[in-house]
Amino acid sequence: MDRELIYSRMAKICSVREYCKSEIAKKIEALKGDSAIDTQAIISQLCEEKYLDENRYAVAFARDKSALQGWGEQKIRFALARKGLDSSAIAHGLEQIDAGKAQKKMESVLLAKLRTLKGDEDQVLVKLLRFGQSRGYSYNQIKAFYDNTRRG
Repeated sequence: MDRELIYSRMAKICSVREYCKSEIAKKIEALKGDSAIDTQAIISQLCEEKYLDENRYAVAFARDKSALQGWGEQKIRFALARKGLDSSAIAHGLEQIDAGKAQKKMESVLLAKLRTLKGDEDQVLVKLLRFGQSRGYSYNQIKAFYDNTRRG
C-alpha cells in the first residue's frame, strides 16, 4: 500500500471519530506491512491538518468514560497515560469533565454496588472501597459517599 492511500484512509477514519497518535500508529503499521513508509510523517501530517489532536482526544475520552461508564478521574488518567498522551493533554481532558454529573454518576454506580453487598458494616465498606477504587474513585470520595448513605 502506498503512502497517499494510507494517509487518505487515516484521514477518513479520523474525520469520523477521535483517535490518539498511538492508535493511528498501530493502524498505519498494520496497513504498511514491510514497506518503508514513515509512520511518524503521516501522523505529523494528520496533526498539522487537524485530523489528530491529542487534547481533543483526551477531552472526548474523559467525558465519555466519566459520563457513560462511570469511571473516576484516576482510572481515566491511567488509561490516557497508557495510550501515550502527555500530562498536559491528560490534565486538559480531566478539566473538561462536568464535576456535578461525574459526582451523580459515581453515586449511582456506588449505590448500585452497595445494594448487592452482604456482610457486616466493615466488610461492606471494604468491598465498596475495593470496587470504587477499581473504578478510579479516590478513597475519600468513596468513604464520604458511604458515610452519607449510612446517615441518611
